[in-house]
Amino acid sequence: MTAPTVDVHAHVLLPEVERLVADEPALAAARELDARRNGPDALAVNGRMVRDRLGLLTDVAQRLSAMDSAGVDVQLVSPSPSHYHYWADRDLARTVWETANTATAKHCAHAPDRLRGLGLAPLQHPHLAVQALDHALGEGLAGVEIGSHAPGRELSDPAYEPFWELAAETGAVVFLHPFGCTLDERLDRWYLSNSAGQPTENAVALSHLIFSGVLDRHPRLRIVAAHGGGYLPTHLGRADHAWRVRPDARSCAHPPSHYARRLWFDSLVHDPAVLRELVRVAGPDRVLLGSDFPFDMGTDDPVAALRAADLNEPDFHAVRGGNAAALLNPKETP
Repeated sequence: MTAPTVDVHAHVLLPEVERLVADEPALAAARELDARRNGPDALAVNGRMVRDRLGLLTDVAQRLSAMDSAGVDVQLVSPSPSHYHYWADRDLARTVWETANTATAKHCAHAPDRLRGLGLAPLQHPHLAVQALDHALGEGLAGVEIGSHAPGRELSDPAYEPFWELAAETGAVVFLHPFGCTLDERLDRWYLSNSAGQPTENAVALSHLIFSGVLDRHPRLRIVAAHGGGYLPTHLGRADHAWRVRPDARSCAHPPSHYARRLWFDSLVHDPAVLRELVRVAGPDRVLLGSDFPFDMGTDDPVAALRAADLNEPDFHAVRGGNAAALLNPKETP
């Protein structure tokens, strides 16, 4: 039997989350930072783009119709990263992730045979991240989506150890999706905040997970990196060289390239040659179909983008859906 076509990178917009934070004074500061990082031209385009896609982001019927047109059987739906709100204090953070988890589960429940969901976890409060993951799983979600860092904390921070431990123990999916780049105003023109910033954030976050030994301590983690893992997979040679020649770069047990086969990556790299290289580096069993539905930096036809990489048929079908089917079954062993 042929595996269904599974898109692991699709988003839902949750107005109820934004209503919760609308009157918070800290939101203004967060938006000011976002404006500086993106620049006025990008913000103007972003506003129009989201308005044009609001139905696809919120209405299940429109989502399913678009999936049918793209030949996608199943989506793994995660909240828009704009809902992270890592500036929120503990009480508000709890309300945000509880609301986001419940709302995402409700959205997916309209078509449970075609939609799986991910919740949120407040990285700014590591102890609450554990509770948020537990809550997400209790809502029937497959795991949680997280950013590349929180203010003052990298993913290598020891405070996250209980979170990684629970994720590994439960088989939860942790979808690593950056939002914003800490290079700030250096990227405030030509949408560099996304085109260069997001791949950079992916590479930095994954490097923290690898070099700090998180993946050694928790080998059963199911971490999926958005955007093909950014710049890291195609530049692992330099990371391996640092690991070999620099004692200060050797907190992980193996060369960094070893860990590419302990992670999962979506296929959204916008270049057939890069996708072929990603499959070579990570292995054909570690790459998953991803579209970034329905945003403009995604693809409307992820299957065609995958076909353009000219993989052999077994690898094509593994990426198209077979790998995701195995990943989303908690009983499978990575």
